[in-house]
Amino acid sequence: MVDTKYVTISQLNSYIKYVFDNNEHLKKVWLRGEISNFKRHTSGHYYLTLKDDNSRINAIMFRSNTNSLLFTPEDGMNVLVEGRVSSYPASGAYQIYIDKMQQDGVGNLYVLYEQLKKKLQSEGYFDPAHKKKIPKYPEKIGIVTAPTGAAIQDILSTIARRFPSCETILFPALVQGANAGADVARQIKEAQNYDLDVLIVGRGGGSIEDLWPFNEEVVAKAIYECKIPVISAVGHEIDYTISDYVADLRAPTPTGAAEMAVPNMLEVKAMLLTLQKSLTHSLMVKMDYLKQRFSSLKESYILKNPAVLYDIKMQKLDNIYENLEKNMLRVLSDKSLKLKSCCDHYILQNPLVLLKDKDIALQRIIETLKLINPLNILDKGYSLVKKDDKVVKDANDVLVGDHLNVTLSKGNLDVIVKEILL
Repeated sequence: MVDTKYVTISQLNSYIKYVFDNNEHLKKVWLRGEISNFKRHTSGHYYLTLKDDNSRINAIMFRSNTNSLLFTPEDGMNVLVEGRVSSYPASGAYQIYIDKMQQDGVGNLYVLYEQLKKKLQSEGYFDPAHKKKIPKYPEKIGIVTAPTGAAIQDILSTIARRFPSCETILFPALVQGANAGADVARQIKEAQNYDLDVLIVGRGGGSIEDLWPFNEEVVAKAIYECKIPVISAVGHEIDYTISDYVADLRAPTPTGAAEMAVPNMLEVKAMLLTLQKSLTHSLMVKMDYLKQRFSSLKESYILKNPAVLYDIKMQKLDNIYENLEKNMLRVLSDKSLKLKSCCDHYILQNPLVLLKDKDIALQRIIETLKLINPLNILDKGYSLVKKDDKVVKDANDVLVGDHLNVTLSKGNLDVIVKEILL
């Protein structure tokens, strides 16, 4: 006999889930807590526990929501979450299903950080082509940071230890607080009035709120427009600010910035010593070669018998003179032959023949002109008829009463047409 008072565990857990899912107060909840037992599943989902001083709750954030996070959750991190509370029927435990998560107190700053980073990147602020080269041996370095604190002491002591000949100038600035960004930017601009080789901009470590002035656009713009190569030295090695991306070089710490800005004097001395030895060796090798060359020249036959060199030159001059003489005689001979050939030419010997030939040709041209002269035809009884200074070739071109001019062999006639016969 079945007792209907009893239900299965699955039925109970399903009912509890139904109660959770239909409770208006649990459909949207906002919690503040500390992360513990954080686990990133291979599926991309996040499993974690949220706790405060007295209590805890299991939580899950599905991959579809984790993709929008601007940071990576980790144990001990204080966060603000938004989601819904429900139960998991398989275990009967209730948990919060997280839709949104941000770090407690700094979540909005991270959003602003990512937005500004994306904006400046699109405008070319991070372009490697814009970055200036840090000089290897600077003579004067500017430092924009707080006048007190560990950062300035670390920078100054490191430079003094590594490269004591380098001069340093401090441009004191606020590095924390509401007005710090504008102050840092102002000091960066002020530093450009000095003959600096490098400018270090930064501060020591701290929270994201402490470092925020170096995430402000006014500082990024000042670094971008700075004519001096800038080394950014903000916080610790794990801290990345907008200034780090814009600067010509990013240092992990203020001490690291000083090490990047100046060489190590001991290493420079060692390098100079190596170069000195190399140069000395090269000079010794060169001197040995020149000594051998000098000895070889000193023992040469020419130096011991300088007259031989003169004899060679005289012999060479004689050869040149003989060749010149031969060439001149050959040219004169060729020219003489050409002159004789011209003088013996038939025309020069009989110039009248040329005139006679020209006279015959002239007479032929005259006879030809006579033959083709139209006026000579008139001697044979022909006449030339013109009307209005135009030659008449056809009777159809003439009308009764027209005045015509008739040219004869001897004289002209003006006639009037009385009749036209076709």
